[in-house]
Amino acid sequence: MPRLALLARGLWDLLLILTIGLGGPAVASAVPPAAVEVYDSAGVLDRKTLVDAIKGIEFHEPTKVVVYTYNGSTEDNLNEEVLRFARAGHPEWISADGQKWADGLFIFAVDPVGRHVGTYMGENRKVSPEQRADIQAASKELLRDAQWTEGTITGVRRAAELINQPWYESSVFVASMWISAGALGVGAGAWITFRAVARSANRREIQRGDRSFANVSMDLEVTELNAGTIPAASSYGGRVLEKHRNFLTRYDAASHLSQRVHELTSRQLSRRRNLVLTRQYADAASELDALDDVIADTNSLLNRTSTWPTAWDRQLAPFRSDLAGLEQLLAKRHGQGDTASAVALRSFRDESLREIEGWTAALSEDKFTPEEALDHLYAARTRLAALLQEHAETVINGYAKDTREAELMRKEMFPSDNHPHGHGRHRSYEPSILGAVYPSYQFFSVATFSSGLDSGVSSVSAVRGGESGTTGYGSTGGSFSGSGSSSGF
Repeated sequence: MPRLALLARGLWDLLLILTIGLGGPAVASAVPPAAVEVYDSAGVLDRKTLVDAIKGIEFHEPTKVVVYTYNGSTEDNLNEEVLRFARAGHPEWISADGQKWADGLFIFAVDPVGRHVGTYMGENRKVSPEQRADIQAASKELLRDAQWTEGTITGVRRAAELINQPWYESSVFVASMWISAGALGVGAGAWITFRAVARSANRREIQRGDRSFANVSMDLEVTELNAGTIPAASSYGGRVLEKHRNFLTRYDAASHLSQRVHELTSRQLSRRRNLVLTRQYADAASELDALDDVIADTNSLLNRTSTWPTAWDRQLAPFRSDLAGLEQLLAKRHGQGDTASAVALRSFRDESLREIEGWTAALSEDKFTPEEALDHLYAARTRLAALLQEHAETVINGYAKDTREAELMRKEMFPSDNHPHGHGRHRSYEPSILGAVYPSYQFFSVATFSSGLDSGVSSVSAVRGGESGTTGYGSTGGSFSGSGSSSGF
């Protein structure tokens, strides 16, 4: 038996001895939530994914789970807002005497604009202040990355582990066990956890790669036929054909990677170093999957086949998405929506929406060649990127108090090293003709701006002390003293 396996066996034997010596605990209960309620006032959650995931989480006791989001501000007291919301519409969340949260209740609250996360629970479900902070901390990395649904699920899952936790699962008992086990326990426990996490991550990457590789393989013959009829003399056709020239070579490489990752044993999948290989496979397959769609659209659009309108719509989709998202971006707190650069963005949006209709009509009436239409689209997207960069400086100057804070925000907001202030936040591969022939940093998108703004404000808030926790329910809370707190992320 390998040495680490012996260590793990020794740890289990020690736990068994300690458990028997302390009287033998009853088997812990594992029950789904008694109910799940979601109030997404901020409009940031994928409700179906969230509810399905929470219903699958096991609690130690039947617990009603409430998720609440709202768009506040950095200065807000999230505790006060959650209590206000409960008093206004959900008195059943509050105890009969009006002083505590109702028994059997757990509330997970998020303010994605003010960057706060809070946890609140009934007296028979409350945990220690340190454990409340633990629950909030479990969600923060995902929340900082604007992964609101995933962050919420992670926070609720951690709460389920800690609420009404049996004594033999508590940190105090586990700590005493580790102390008793000494180096044996530390080594074995870390080893087991490390391998489980690595195995799960490797399998996710393989599944991601398999989905894309299957699509590419199924369409391989059609992709080659499409490439064979793309006009090489076209400015865009020639550039896409340059991408295609090594398509089969890259396909063969992806096929080889597929074979290698599927030969990995369960033991090998438990090694984190193999994530390099599985991620390489997933990324290679995903890029090929996007490229074969681009090849098909290039052939259809440039040769004006019967499906060219659909292909043209796919080229417009990223630009339309940017224009549609502008108002929400400018309305964000710290979005500086009433500045000159914001006015310029709105004016550009309105003009561009009219121009898109004109380009499409000109294509339909043969007044534009496909190349001319793509040239107009390229120019418009380049102009939008420049306007967004100008507005980013407006936002930075409006929020940052000094040059250090300004640099922190630039690090998060600008998408790549190719921008003069950029710090390497590259966008994912865009499955469009323009996305294929130009580098990923060419177009500064609204989604990149929005995510960067959230991250930039979060970074500055952390420097200013935004991580500190808040207890109490503010000036409107009165004598309410329910268990709960919030903190910045």
